[in-house]
Amino acid sequence: MNSFSITHISVVIIVKNAAATIEATLASLDCFSEVVLYDNGSSDETLNIAAAFSNVKIIQGEFTGFGETKNNAVSFASNDWIFSLDADEVPTVEFISHLATLDLDKNSAYQINRVNYYKSTPIKHCWGNDVITRVYHRAVTSFNNNKVHEFIITDGLQVNMLPENVLHYPYSNLSDFIVKADNYSSLFAKDNQGTKSSSPLKAFLNGLFSFVKTYFLKRGFLDGYPGLVIAFSHMTTNFFKYMKLYEANKEQLTQPLKK
Repeated sequence: MNSFSITHISVVIIVKNAAATIEATLASLDCFSEVVLYDNGSSDETLNIAAAFSNVKIIQGEFTGFGETKNNAVSFASNDWIFSLDADEVPTVEFISHLATLDLDKNSAYQINRVNYYKSTPIKHCWGNDVITRVYHRAVTSFNNNKVHEFIITDGLQVNMLPENVLHYPYSNLSDFIVKADNYSSLFAKDNQGTKSSSPLKAFLNGLFSFVKTYFLKRGFLDGYPGLVIAFSHMTTNFFKYMKLYEANKEQLTQPLKK
């Protein structure tokens, strides 16, 4: 447990059925006076686990896409400084210690270095590390409204890199890849219906290129069997993204005009 308390930053997390990871995430945030957990209908032990943490404020609401839902979750925070975190991310003690002492600038946004894992294995080639903006002042910016691949708008802001790492555990088993591929591809199709073109050939070529890029060009084979799983998952996700978009566009064209 940390010996200090962070009272000027609210951590905000959206969550659904994250029982496999949420305890480690919340345990790493014990020094924050407020953690807003915005639940989108969990049916596993997520809420029971979260209820054991006294600094966690549980809010239940609808999921309307990642960007819009994250902005909605932020509205329940008590502080203007927001640290947006996912339910499968664990900030290191060193990261939190630095954040606690940082003199935050309202006209700045702050990036994290996210180290990606499959189970307990760091993935060095397929994914590598991500640099993502996650700390910001909600009076000057917010997430965009993308349903997937959302990001904090940094136009006109100074963007600074925070030292140390946030550890990311997005997949605890092979089934997680299947579930996320289905969810993300559906959100992509919904977000781009009527504005982006697609075809079966485009779906096939995007899927094929994703596998080649991940497994060979990025040397995913050096990550062992997780590298093969990740490359195949990227291929599957991209194939279904564009096939679902193709179907959605066709259905939109064949729908009768509303009177």
